[in-house]
Amino acid sequence: MASQPRAARSVQKDADNVIVSTQEKVSQAERAYIELKRLILDNELPAGSHLLEAEASERLGMSRTPTREAMLRLQTEGLVEIRSRHGMRVLPLSSRDVREMYEVLTGLESIAAYEVAKRGVSEAEMKSLRAAIDAMDSALAADDLAAWAKADERFHAQLVSLSENQRLIAVVNQFVEQAHRARMLTLKLRPKPLQSNRDHEALIDALVQKDAERARQIHHDHRERAKKTIVELLERLGF
Repeated sequence: MASQPRAARSVQKDADNVIVSTQEKVSQAERAYIELKRLILDNELPAGSHLLEAEASERLGMSRTPTREAMLRLQTEGLVEIRSRHGMRVLPLSSRDVREMYEVLTGLESIAAYEVAKRGVSEAEMKSLRAAIDAMDSALAADDLAAWAKADERFHAQLVSLSENQRLIAVVNQFVEQAHRARMLTLKLRPKPLQSNRDHEALIDALVQKDAERARQIHHDHRERAKKTIVELLERLGF
């Protein structure tokens, strides 16, 4: 086979370089977005925090372009406000915001519980759910609330995933991320969440028995109690 002419090889090389450069830029913008969002949701950048573009770039260890793109993306999600020459400001979280988030989560996750119970769970699925509860129990025994929250979120994510309803999963994931911020803010102020673990055990029993209505009610009441606890704490704190 004849080799490509030099000019053609040069054009191809330039095109390849553009593709690689674009991929690196996208990757960096995605990394910047993920890290800034994590800082906000974990309250390492609390409500009212200001971060100049240069400061954010230095903190992330990358250039301003991907940092700016990440900030703009966070603004579209309602997490920050971008002001010209002032960088970004982390927007406050109100008790009303949290109440609305939990109302959505309560409704959709209860539907997921109903659908999963209706079809039943396999032995492997049940063991995975029980493993999350075991991790929650171990975390509480060690007074590690952050580990408890991580295991609890894993349980909820597995339950919703088992519904196999992709649209429901996508919407729930969006609101879980936002609710995580309020949860971490109040985690050490609320009573030890022993009841939450027992709620999950009762839910698994309903799933195994294929009692769809009972599963729906258990999960609905579970989320309602969580909403009440967190909203009342936020109101007491003046959010």
